[in-house]
Amino acid sequence: MASELDTALGSVIARLTAPGAPLETVPFERFGRTLPMFKHAPPTLVHYLAHYCAEQADKEFLVEGDVRMTFAQVHAAARTVAGGLVAGHGIKPGDRIGIAARNSINWIVTYLGTLMAGGCATLLNGWWSGEELAGGIELAGCTLTLADEQRAARLDGMSYPGKLVVFGHDADWRTGLAPLLADGGDETTPIPELTGDDLATILYTSGSTGQSKGAYSDHRGVVQAVMNYAAQTLMVFTYLGEKGEAPDPASQPCSLVNVPLFHVTGEVPLFLQSFAIGRKLVLMPKWDAETAMRLIEKEKVSYFVGVPLMSFEIATHPNRDKYDLSSCVSFAAGGAPRPVDHVTRIREALPHAFPLLGYGLTETNGVGCGNFNENYLAKPGSTGTASKPLVEMGILDDAGNELPAGQIGEVSIRTICNFLGYWNNTEATKDAIMPDGWFRSGDLGYLDDDGYLFIVDRKKEIIIRGGENISCIEVEQAIYSHPKIAEASVFGMADERFGELPTGVYLTKDGESLSEDELREYLKTRIAPFKVPVRLWQEHATLPRLGTEKVDKRTLKARYLTVWESEQTNPA
Repeated sequence: MASELDTALGSVIARLTAPGAPLETVPFERFGRTLPMFKHAPPTLVHYLAHYCAEQADKEFLVEGDVRMTFAQVHAAARTVAGGLVAGHGIKPGDRIGIAARNSINWIVTYLGTLMAGGCATLLNGWWSGEELAGGIELAGCTLTLADEQRAARLDGMSYPGKLVVFGHDADWRTGLAPLLADGGDETTPIPELTGDDLATILYTSGSTGQSKGAYSDHRGVVQAVMNYAAQTLMVFTYLGEKGEAPDPASQPCSLVNVPLFHVTGEVPLFLQSFAIGRKLVLMPKWDAETAMRLIEKEKVSYFVGVPLMSFEIATHPNRDKYDLSSCVSFAAGGAPRPVDHVTRIREALPHAFPLLGYGLTETNGVGCGNFNENYLAKPGSTGTASKPLVEMGILDDAGNELPAGQIGEVSIRTICNFLGYWNNTEATKDAIMPDGWFRSGDLGYLDDDGYLFIVDRKKEIIIRGGENISCIEVEQAIYSHPKIAEASVFGMADERFGELPTGVYLTKDGESLSEDELREYLKTRIAPFKVPVRLWQEHATLPRLGTEKVDKRTLKARYLTVWESEQTNPA
């Protein structure tokens, strides 16, 4: 039976999406289906930015250390960068522009300027090694890559297409982004007129094949995803207002930026949604729970989002009571499952706030489902119901047929917000997107009788470490590249802080000797540090096999599970 909150929110969203209402939807043909689309949404991200930056003009938008910028100032800076990219670097609509940098105001201005110039913002993973960065640039065929000094240093000596321009952080945008403006162009330079069909973004996702894939989307899809998040926010605020519990309208919404902007969680629901709701963003250079609490108190942060371990670290921090966290009424998590016991522990530690959970993917531009407030406390093992009004959630069998409530199958999402495909990878696109528009997530789950999604397993060989996807096959390939390795297998082990950590086993060739520490040091030169297994157990006989002759990961994981749990309980 639907909860009281579900019934109330359903009534609100029905009114907000009715004909003539602000969030009215109209039919749109995509994937051979008629899908709902927001009628009044801006046609492109460029129009979206212009509209809301004008509407929120003098409100404070970005805070980074001592630097503060309003919405109007950020838009003006991005428009100048767009002129520099068009006039000075010859950027044309559809050109892929790689962005490889840590979070900063200058990253944001670069991203926005790229879109305004007509470029496709190609968000390279800032944690990648030089080889991985070069591979991402090569895959997308970037005309231009904009990198900070640290990522540019990793690319030194690597082969990749296009031109590299290095920009800086920790300086005002005109100084830090001067290399983007050096060859001419400014806010008066004409920029192209774009449509919803123009290419907007490429985001990278680890696949079960081990090769990162570039999920590309047009402007329409990204805008609709952002507006669907804004619709959820408006739905909740309207509900609270009708109960007399709405936030003070004089108090500006505010959130920390403590997740990477090259991830969909950072890009769409956190960053891009903030334009529509006039939210201030406070950037953190790196994650630290006590710094986060200090900033929540100082900047009156009202909404917190991160991978599950972040809100849990705040809730369990020994110095939590030294800070006034009362402004922050929502502690949301996404990117990885949140352990069920964390839900009640967060609520008990922060009784003025509610824990929230969202489920979406890079390929859906972050939209999917959400579990709110009392509903989350009632069903802490669920990621919630489909996000209205655009998202359709289904559980499919291997043949693509929808399964009834309670039956386990592949979690699938159909919406106008979905990506269009994997760049230059027709086979992977065909495997992921069904002819009728369903995107197959690779996650296994079921819907209960109330439409709540429960994730139970993953079909893909993916480890999710603190919200960061790690392909088992990619790590195994790196291990196999060592000349002394005969066999290897990688799998995830449960971890309270990160959700999962990569671990594995290896067998050396006859007569060879290779210690765990030696192998881990070798891997650090081949793959990003977060992908390197935290434990590698050495086997001394051929690894167990299935009837298909594939390595039996389940048996290996079971073999070392007790050892792993013992090491976590009694660390050396």
